[in-house]
Amino acid sequence: MFVVLLKFIDRGKAAGVLAGHKAWLDEGFAEGRFLLAGSLAAGQGGTVFIHGLSEEDVERRVTADPFVAQGVVTAEIVKITPNRADARLDFLTK
Repeated sequence: MFVVLLKFIDRGKAAGVLAGHKAWLDEGFAEGRFLLAGSLAAGQGGTVFIHGLSEEDVERRVTADPFVAQGVVTAEIVKITPNRADARLDFLTK
C-alpha cells in the first residue's frame, strides 16, 4: 500500500490541468487501485491511498498525473506494509 502526498508548488497552473487530474483520479478509482483521495489541511495539496500495485507501477502512475507532469505539485510516495487493520480493511493485510 502506498500513500502519495501531493504538495502544491504552483497553484497558478492548477486550474488549467484540474480536469486531467480529476480524470486521473477517476481512472484509479475505476480500476480499484485508489482507495481514498482527499485534500491536505490548509489547502496545501492532496493525498491518494493506492493499493495493489508494485512500487514501479505506482511511480509510473503518479508521474502520469497531470498535476505532477505539469509541475503543479510535487509527489512524495510513502510505502506502507500494513500488518494490522480494522476488520473493514483486512484486505490490506493479506
